[in-house]
Amino acid sequence: MIRSISLFIFLGLIKWGIAQSFAFIDSEYILSNIPEYAESKEKLDKLAESWTREIEERLGVLKIQKENFNKEEILLPSEEKTKRKSEIEKLEKETIDIQTQRFGMNGDYFLKRQELIKPIQDRIYTAMKKVAKAEGHTFVFDKANQSTLIYGDKDADISNLVLEEMGITKE
Repeated sequence: MIRSISLFIFLGLIKWGIAQSFAFIDSEYILSNIPEYAESKEKLDKLAESWTREIEERLGVLKIQKENFNKEEILLPSEEKTKRKSEIEKLEKETIDIQTQRFGMNGDYFLKRQELIKPIQDRIYTAMKKVAKAEGHTFVFDKANQSTLIYGDKDADISNLVLEEMGITKE
């Protein structure tokens, strides 16, 4: 009996006093409506493509050098073998270094992404926070990035309000 009363009181408190409001956004939808995001993403993609090509070319040269060395190894004098192995190892190291410099944890791609994309994401976050506070939402989920959001009523989608807060009119 005491359990039933406690449960009833608890549910009553949740319903009448401390209920929390939830909303969600679709960050992919928001980003697709921000013109400078498309421009920034295109710049970033072009850089990544260029850097990837540069690395692939080096890997192609490295592959050819290894194949040639393997074919000729038996015929080469010991000094030449050592020299060629050293050249191949140097090229491998340089390629790995370039790969790390371009795509490593704090590499050029990460830094350029921080420069181009992060300010846009920060603007979205600031606008979303303002809208959530104004609408009285305690939690906001991202439909695009949250695999745990199984269902969201369209009325709880504040994506267009976030765009409006950012001064972006939907096309």
